[in-house]
Amino acid sequence: MKKLSARRRHPLAAVVVLLLALAATGGLYAAFAPADKAQADETAQSLAIEEGKKLYTVGCASCHGTGGEGTTDGPSLVGVGSAAVDFQVGTGRMPAQQPGAQAPKKKVIYTQAEIDQLAAYVASLGAGPITPTEKQYSPTGADVAKGGDLFRNNCAQCHNFSGKGGALTEGKYAPTLEGVSAKHIYEAMQTGPQNMPSFPDGIMPEQEKRDIIAYVREMNDSQAESPGGLSLGALGPVTEGLFAWVFGLGALIAVAVWVAAHTAKAKKS
Repeated sequence: MKKLSARRRHPLAAVVVLLLALAATGGLYAAFAPADKAQADETAQSLAIEEGKKLYTVGCASCHGTGGEGTTDGPSLVGVGSAAVDFQVGTGRMPAQQPGAQAPKKKVIYTQAEIDQLAAYVASLGAGPITPTEKQYSPTGADVAKGGDLFRNNCAQCHNFSGKGGALTEGKYAPTLEGVSAKHIYEAMQTGPQNMPSFPDGIMPEQEKRDIIAYVREMNDSQAESPGGLSLGALGPVTEGLFAWVFGLGALIAVAVWVAAHTAKAKKS
C-alpha cells in the first residue's frame, strides 16, 4: 500500500497563526506598557518636584521655611495643594513684594512650567486641592442665571454684586474680578486665598463653580449692557450718592447763583 500522504494544511491556518501571534504581542504590550507609562509618569513627577524644590528654595523658603513649615513672615504650605500655588504664583501675588495687610496682584515672574514645578513640590508636602483641568472651570454650557444667584448669596457681600471688588477692614480688600481668568476664579473658590473663605466641592459642587464663573464673565464682558444707564463702576449707592451730591448739588448752586444775579440786575434796572 502506498504510504498515506502528509496532511495538507488548511488554507487559513497561516492566518490563524498570525492572528495568534499578534494577540500574544498585544497581550505582552498590555501587560508591560502601562507599567512603563506609569514609571515614566512617576519619573517625570519626581523631576518636577526636584526642580520645584530648587525654585522654592530661592524664591519662597525665606518666608515659608525650608520645608514649607511656615515662619513668622509666612504661613505653612503643608496641605495647601497645587491649586493654591497655581493661583498665588500665577496671579503674581507670590512671591510677595513686601509685608502688608494683603498681597496685591502684580506681574507674574515665573513661567507656567516653573509654576507647575513649584506646585508639584508644594503638593508633595501634603495633600491639598489639586489644580483644576480646563473641563472643570470652563463656563461653556453653564447656567448664568443660577450663577448670578449663587454669586449674590456667597460672593457679593465682599466683591460687589458685579464683581468690581470692595473694601474690607484693616486695610484689606476684596479684589475686582474683572479680567481674572476662569481658572484662577475656580482656584480661588477651591483654596480661599487670604481673606476669602474656601468653597470645596462638598460645599459648592463643581457645576455651581462653573455657573458662578459664567456669571462673572457675563457681567464683565465689554459688550454687557447696563439697564440702569451709566453704571458708575457698578459700585452701588455710594458712588451714586456721591455723583448726586457733587453734580446735583453743584447744579442747584449754579442755578441759584444765576437766578440771584439776574434778580439783582432786574431790580437795578
